[in-house]
Amino acid sequence: MIKRRKSLLLAVAFVLALGLTVLVGCGGSTESEEPEAAAEDPVAVCNEAIEAIQVQERTDETDAQCTAAKEAYDALTDEQKEQLDDPDYFGLDTGDASKDDPLNQDDIGEKELLVVSFGTSFNDSRVADIGGIEKALAEAYSDWSVRRAFTAQIIINHVQARDGEKIDNMDQALQRAIDNGVKTLVVQPTHLMHGAEYDELVAAVDKVKDQFESVEVAEPLLGEVGADASDINEDKEEASKAVVAEAVKDAKADSIDALAEDGTALVLMGHGTSHVANITYSQMQKQMEELGYKNVFIGTVEGNPPETALPEVKKAVEEAGYTKVILRPLMVVAGDHANNDMAADEEGSWYYGFANGGEFEVEGADAPVDIGKGFGADNVTCQIAGMGRIADIQKMYVDHSGACINK
Repeated sequence: MIKRRKSLLLAVAFVLALGLTVLVGCGGSTESEEPEAAAEDPVAVCNEAIEAIQVQERTDETDAQCTAAKEAYDALTDEQKEQLDDPDYFGLDTGDASKDDPLNQDDIGEKELLVVSFGTSFNDSRVADIGGIEKALAEAYSDWSVRRAFTAQIIINHVQARDGEKIDNMDQALQRAIDNGVKTLVVQPTHLMHGAEYDELVAAVDKVKDQFESVEVAEPLLGEVGADASDINEDKEEASKAVVAEAVKDAKADSIDALAEDGTALVLMGHGTSHVANITYSQMQKQMEELGYKNVFIGTVEGNPPETALPEVKKAVEEAGYTKVILRPLMVVAGDHANNDMAADEEGSWYYGFANGGEFEVEGADAPVDIGKGFGADNVTCQIAGMGRIADIQKMYVDHSGACINK
């Protein structure tokens, strides 16, 4: 924002207060200096610079804008940084970015395995979850060059501005493969399902597929969607067993049944979607029931499908008689949703809702929904760990890529 001096009258009054005299003669004129513009508010400058890179489209100015945003932030005092619209944009410690490999090297040979993820700005989660899958694929297919792409430009920009790490978006990664003379391309999505992100990925690949001798897109983690809630494939069974086993291990319990006997429910929180693929969450709930995991409940941040919204899930947990809850993400990456929408100790999060009860904002509802009495902080715990770091989940991705590689 530009701050300008007061009006001429105030300027004259200020001069008079200093004991100076302004002479205005008959037929003469009053002279004053041109008002000077004050320096811009550095907090406002930084807010505007951050806003400029919180976009989903990369342009020729993106690199410069990322640099400008970080320089504007570094120029602030600690007090000014706290005044930003989002003090955590640069200020939140999410781990050491130097431990991550963006996998954007050139001169990679003729066979590429491109691992495509939505992405996350949480460094530790990017290394453990996305990096874990990439490393498993690289070990399984050592004669292939494993490379990375993110589909969320807004996350790519965040990581670049904050940490100086450049991650390819989908178009950049595909063009890099073309420029490197790749002939055989296999694309492995780390997405959970055949949702909107998967559809966009396939559309991007279709635009350039004639630039390669062979292109294959592998299945996402949970495979084909299925016609209805009862149409469950082997991928959903494998994934259900893997994530529940890991949750039991992290809870230091003997089994999921032992947790049930202790009065503990395991709530797995996914993202949710308005895409037709949202039936996947209903299928995962059905799969848990068929496996005998009576104390496992599937929820979603967006509450879509409706039965996965927090009020409905909490009601189901209570009606089943459970008095304790473990919250864990049903997400490949434990990023912003896991850390904030699920685990944050503040109103609006799933942890807060289960621990304290009260009103909860539900998407599409005219007013907040009262979700009743809470279970208390001592009875609600969070496991902030993405599915991508689980060895059995990594093996599923290896198998999906193998189905294309070994054709």
